[in-house]
Amino acid sequence: MEPGDRLMAFWLFKSEPSTWSWDDQVAKGEEGEEWDGVRNYQARNNMRLMRAGDRGFFYHSQKEKAVVGIVEVCAESHQDSTTEDARWDCVDIRAVAPLARPVTLAEIKEHPDLAEMALVKNTRLSVQPVSEAEWAIICELGGIAP
Repeated sequence: MEPGDRLMAFWLFKSEPSTWSWDDQVAKGEEGEEWDGVRNYQARNNMRLMRAGDRGFFYHSQKEKAVVGIVEVCAESHQDSTTEDARWDCVDIRAVAPLARPVTLAEIKEHPDLAEMALVKNTRLSVQPVSEAEWAIICELGGIAP
């Protein structure tokens, strides 16, 4: 590994499906879509850490409360186009694949190896890190290879 190289990181992006759903994300194709409108410093800072090729879970909040798909960061942190305020950055993401079956928040909370997951500990954070072990477990629960 060269200096400055790092392994792929994993993330979780929460969205209200009535505002932006998995189907909306898929419809954007290879170009992907800006993950805009985030106005939380911790979530913004997480996006500033992302690199092209990082993978993330697409999570439906509100009633469904489930991981429904996998996305990939296709453009690194840049100015959020929905505001002139230079404090707010975002990344672009594209859909990679749906989970074979959604993994609910209830299932995640019940799994002992996911007790420390940010989704369990900080349910309001809209963009959050996911450990490699958490990634593998949720992929397995969702019926896909990590």
